[in-house]
Amino acid sequence: MSELTVILQRLDRDPHAASELLPLVYEELRQLAAAKMARENPGQTLQATALVHEAWLRLGGDDQPEWQNRAHFFAAAAEAMRRILIENARRKNYLRHGGGVKRVGFEGLELAAQMDDEQLLALHEALDQLAAHDAEKAEIVKLRFFAGLTNEQVAGVLGVSEPTVKRHWAYARAWLFRAMNAE
Repeated sequence: MSELTVILQRLDRDPHAASELLPLVYEELRQLAAAKMARENPGQTLQATALVHEAWLRLGGDDQPEWQNRAHFFAAAAEAMRRILIENARRKNYLRHGGGVKRVGFEGLELAAQMDDEQLLALHEALDQLAAHDAEKAEIVKLRFFAGLTNEQVAGVLGVSEPTVKRHWAYARAWLFRAMNAE
């Protein structure tokens, strides 16, 4: 059992465990956020450090909820980062275009390519549809795309094999591409 899992399990009993948790996960979260922000369009006002801090606060800050394990924590962190990026894109889209969101396709099946705010919002909508269809594949997309994890890292977080992650990732990309290009 890793040190992180032990601390996560102590959170409900020990009020000081949250202060031990942040230093343990901060650098890994910052690296994930930096990788994600490197793929954002130039001129992005949100920085990786700010993304991590905002995600930490949304996860509970010093009043951390009870986490089941490492996978549970990082899945929640990926979801928090996703929501922050979506809210940022919505805010900018609202300011720039009066809130008129429309679906815009993107070239190829590689989701990690740079996306503008409208494309990110279209991806968000399609990802919600995928989650209703297949929650596990949607979770893989969140971890790969929004948290920047590799197939190997996703497999470790979700407790599945790397080939399973590769298959589900390929399926999810095709499914999202089709959903985002539906007229």
